[in-house]
Order: sequence, then C-alpha cells, then structure tokens
Amino acid sequence: MGVATAPSGAGPAGGRTGTHPASGRDPVPGPDPLSGLDPTHGPETAVGPDPTHGPETPAGPGAAADPGPATRPDHTHWLRAAREIAEDLATDAVTREQAGKTPFDEVSRLREAGLLTLLVPAAAGGAGADWTTAYAVVREISAADGAIGQLLGCHYFLSWSALTFADSARATETVQRSARKPLLWGGGLARQEPPLRLTRKAGGYVLEGRQSYATGVLVADRLAVRGERADTGEPFAVVVDAAHPGVRIESDSDAFGQRLAAGGSVDFDAVPIAAGSVLGSLSADEDVLSPKTAFTSPVGRLLSAHLLLGIAEGVLTEVREYSRAGHSLWHPAWPVGSPSDPRILTLHGELTVLTRSAAALTEQAVRAVHGGLARGEDLSYDEYAEISVLVAMAEAAVSRAAQESTTRALEVIGARSASSRLGFDRFWRNVRAHTLYEPVGHRLRDVGDYFLNGAHPPFVLPV
Repeated sequence: MGVATAPSGAGPAGGRTGTHPASGRDPVPGPDPLSGLDPTHGPETAVGPDPTHGPETPAGPGAAADPGPATRPDHTHWLRAAREIAEDLATDAVTREQAGKTPFDEVSRLREAGLLTLLVPAAAGGAGADWTTAYAVVREISAADGAIGQLLGCHYFLSWSALTFADSARATETVQRSARKPLLWGGGLARQEPPLRLTRKAGGYVLEGRQSYATGVLVADRLAVRGERADTGEPFAVVVDAAHPGVRIESDSDAFGQRLAAGGSVDFDAVPIAAGSVLGSLSADEDVLSPKTAFTSPVGRLLSAHLLLGIAEGVLTEVREYSRAGHSLWHPAWPVGSPSDPRILTLHGELTVLTRSAAALTEQAVRAVHGGLARGEDLSYDEYAEISVLVAMAEAAVSRAAQESTTRALEVIGARSASSRLGFDRFWRNVRAHTLYEPVGHRLRDVGDYFLNGAHPPFVLPV
C-alpha cells in the first residue's frame, strides 16, 4: 500500500525506553532523544496556539465563542468522560457485538459526551483538545469496545486530516460545519486499487468508483475519501455528503471482527463534487509533499497503536476480574478470588510485561508526535522520518502484544473461555481483523530500512 518515500536524509538517531505510569494510562513527558525534540512543551506548558488541532480557524458566523483555556475542559475532563462511556459500553459489550447492529446508539453516546468535536478548535465550537488527549480517549474506549474505538479514531483522523490538507479558507468552513451538529466522519484516505476517479467538469468535479472496506460509513454524516484526477492521476482528499443519492453504501456484515465499526463498501455513481470539497493533494511527490503534510501519516498510524493497546489492556483486565471470581482451572481446591496456579501467574505476568512494554514505547511515540506537531512548518524531513519510525516501532510492538494477549489470555480461564456467552473471543477477533488491514510486516520493514540504510519511511495513510 506504500507510495514514494520522502527525500532521504540523515540516518537514525539513538533511542530510549519510556515508562508506564502506575495508572496504566497517561503518558509521562520527558526529553526524547530519538526524535531530537523536547516534548515537555506539551499541552500543559505550550505557549501560544496549540498546533495539534489543525490550522488556525478564526471564529465566523455561528461559531461558538472560545471560553478560554482557564474554563475550557482539560485532558482530565475528557479522559473521565471517555472512561464513563467505556464503563457504559462494557456492560453490554458481548450482547451488542453478537447482535452486530449498526452502532447508531453508540455514536449518540459519543456525540452527547462531546467527544466528536474533541479536536475541533474551540473558536469553531469544539473542545480545542490535542492529539495527546484524543489518543488517550481512543485507548480508553477501545479497552471496552475495540470496534467503537476504531470508529471514533477514524472520525478523529479524517476530520482532522480534512483541515490539514485544505487551505485556510476551506479549513475554516469545513470545521465550522462539522462542529455545528456535530458531524461524524467515515471513509478512508489510504491508496486502493482501482482508485476512485475524479473527473473535471464545469464548476467542479464528478466522483466515480467503489471504495472498498471503509470504517464508519454506515453511520457517517460525511465521507472523506481519496480520489485521483482522471487527467493527471494526482490523488486528492475529497469530502462527500454521505446522504447524496449517488452514494450507495453496503454493509460488511460478514466480517468476523470489528463488527460494530460500521464498516462497508461505498459506490460513487457520478457524484457531483464542488471545487471547495476537493481539499488538497495526497501526492507523495517530494515537490508537493511538505514534511508538515507528510506528518499526517504517523499521526494517523499512532491511532492504530492506541486502538490495539486498548484492546490488549481490556482483555487482560476482563480475564483478571473473571479469574478472581472463580476457581483455578487446575486446582479447584484453591480459594476463590486468589488465582494461585504458578503457570497461570507466570502467563499473566508475561502478557502484562509484553503489553506494558508496548505501552511505554507508544507513550514515547505520543510525546514525539506532539513535539513534531509543535514544530509545524519548521519540521524537517529528517525529524519527520525519526518520529515516523518511532511510531512504526510502537505499531509493531503493540500489534504483537495485542495478538499475544488476546490469544493466550484465554488460557488463564481455560476451557470455560470457549463459551460464546462470555464473549472473550471478541477481543481476539477484533484485533485480528484490524491487523489484517494494518499488517505489521510493513512497519518492521520500514524500521529495518531506516536503521540499516538511513531510508526515510514512505508516506502511507492508515486504512
């Protein structure tokens, strides 16, 4: 799925190992030698506009007044809101997943909690939060329901990317419209074959073709997709009203995992596209792609790491609580509430170390991404490459931890975990379905090429 690489520059720098806080959630800021940036100038200490939620968006007609940093809900508020929703989702996660209904109710919960406008600038009526908060929210939701975590993460990336690829005027109009309802975004900007075709016509364009599996399309208000100009082949980010009569959406109801992510395939039958809805180029050509634009790749890919990390943490938590309430599989005489089988203790310890190690690397990547976003137009290709490789390392570590944890954690419970009534299999199915679309092999290849040859990772947008 990769395309051309950014210009090659300096080779790899050294790295360090991050730490995982006792809470298992919030990243701990500190200097990051791998990225060469100081991420301590994060959300709590940054001076001036926060670079992590797109371009400056002045208030316009209908835009809500910014209450100011002193009264605006902070990271703690949004994490608490996410945990409340996660607890709510966890109560009926098994029955909802097995029913496989389109997640309109779940989207309503996210909208009512204000999470859909989390990354929208406060001046445009949003929460004005940053990516550090958005990642934490996705991780929290995914621990209870990985499919809803994917749905929300996709919304964050696509709505934010639309602002990133658009010029200032289009970004302002797009963000204000999105915040007003607020709108849910679905679709995908990754390269696919055959591509959607964008043909020029008087006053705009016409979009035709079929978008294969895309997240959130069954419940989305807006679709963000990749369309290639029929005359030049240059790819562009295109925004489409999901309710247009030329848009036909089919459910991927036979998927064995991530069934509540509202995924489907979309047919675009000569859908008229206004010039203002063609936001910007997705070309990887070095004459078009700036380091700042290329940075959308690691920003989006880090969402995948948080999704999988949340699922891994979720299965370990659920298995722990269940095992504490029952007898040991191997020694029924051992007391309830105190698993004592040495093999089970060793296994749970191994999976915990694996997951927390991946979490520490992921949190290091979060700090590096925050620092890269703060650099803005001053970001260099070498800095982009270093941070992108760190994100790839986090993706690889979390992918392994999630697949191992969701598979082997069932051994803690034993044969009882095979019961569909308990629903422990949903964690593995969700992880496996996601990793099939985001294979870790590509990330490992990029890491190896960077550290051995100094090659910059390709500009690849997440599926």
